[in-house]
Amino acid sequence: MKFIIAGGTGHIGSTLSQDLLAKGHDVTVLSRGAKHIAAEKDVNAKGIVRQVNWDGVNQGPWFSEFHDADVVINLAGRTVDCRYTKENLRQMMDSRVDSTRIIGKAIEIAELKSGRAPAVWLQMSTATIYSHRFDQPNDEATGIIGGTEPDVPRYWDYSIQIARNWEDEMAKANTPSTRRVALRTAMVMGKNPDSVFGVLSKMTRLGLGGPIGGGKQYVSWIHEVDFLRALDFILVREDISGAINICAPEPLPQKLFMQELRKAWGVPIGLPATAWMAEIGAFVLRTDTELLLKSRRVVPGRLLNLGFEFKFPNWRQAAEDLVKSIQN
Repeated sequence: MKFIIAGGTGHIGSTLSQDLLAKGHDVTVLSRGAKHIAAEKDVNAKGIVRQVNWDGVNQGPWFSEFHDADVVINLAGRTVDCRYTKENLRQMMDSRVDSTRIIGKAIEIAELKSGRAPAVWLQMSTATIYSHRFDQPNDEATGIIGGTEPDVPRYWDYSIQIARNWEDEMAKANTPSTRRVALRTAMVMGKNPDSVFGVLSKMTRLGLGGPIGGGKQYVSWIHEVDFLRALDFILVREDISGAINICAPEPLPQKLFMQELRKAWGVPIGLPATAWMAEIGAFVLRTDTELLLKSRRVVPGRLLNLGFEFKFPNWRQAAEDLVKSIQN
């Protein structure tokens, strides 16, 4: 099949592209800088990822790529690993909403001009859409979307609004022949040094992998192998549409999460950090403490109910596997 991946040059996009190439699919990445990337030799010696220029906002020659596409996957959006200034928050919102809107238009025009539209549109979303909570896990049926909690900074609400607008823009698209799925994705843990796992592992090996702000906040995650398997599962299940949580079934408090990661790396000590210490560290690293302090207790209700089986359902097993793959 022909896959189009928008915003496919980051960790998740690159991992997904290589996986699709290995399965014999054609992959076109929409990128702000067009170039060809050779596939890993041990994956597919002949395969390449085609890159096509786009700006994520306006119609252009890239629209023609959709005329014979089977699947569209939109990963586009400014990184959230930044200081949450007004300008950065605006860019985070606009890059997600604008790219979703123009992809919807590209699918609509593809059907008008070629008589066929991509069968499936997978739209990246985020587990951050759910409420900051400790008491109960958030699944798709009973989870609390957003909400104003008295004990968290008010600007955290904006991240939830970004997620709402992101999904709403997809819902408004005029693409009746295309099955649409919003992927409410937790942190994808992979062996790439630039992945979240790579950053957390570096901190752990430096002795900084202790609890942050008490460590009670829940961490939702998914091994990259299960992320890819979940997307395969969704693609073949024509009865899946709407929002679906892409995460492992066992989120755990950050204190235990880091404890298991230290064990996997064989690091006995992890210095703790208070909330104010985390604020200082986030300022130095030009990131934001919401990524560390928000409790994301999210579970994959729909995936489990539909019979999806995780290869890495628990964090200890996943962390050990990722560490082993890095060391080898």
